Amino acid sequence: QVQLVESGGGLVQAGGSRRLSCAASGRTLGNYPMGWFRQAPGKEREFVAGISRTGGRTVYTDSVKGRFTISRDNAKNTVYLQMNSLKPDDTATYYCTAKGDVYSFVSVYTGVSEYDYWGQGTQVTVST
Repeated sequence: QVQLVESGGGLVQAGGSRRLSCAASGRTLGNYPMGWFRQAPGKEREFVAGISRTGGRTVYTDSVKGRFTISRDNAKNTVYLQMNSLKPDDTATYYCTAKGDVYSFVSVYTGVSEYDYWGQGTQVTVST
């Protein structure tokens, strides 16, 4: 079992930056591919970014490419999402997620149903 706790959300002006953190406990984070999803009011939860077990491979949704960076520090059992050039459309609750039972060191997952463990979410609000 993995417990995930996100932090770093808040109110930021358009064009600003924010770094989200996801601290894991219960298991060694290096065993799990990780991801960030977000959900805006009235919308479905959508994939934002994913990272392989070792951090060697990352995948982003098109709308955040070049602005967001996912990274991980397995020694600290923490995953990060650096968000730059934020836009009002980025306003959402951001969720950290982990997929268990994966042996591949390069696999990254983009589907909500592919992940096994979820954090409680952290709200990011981008004002104009």
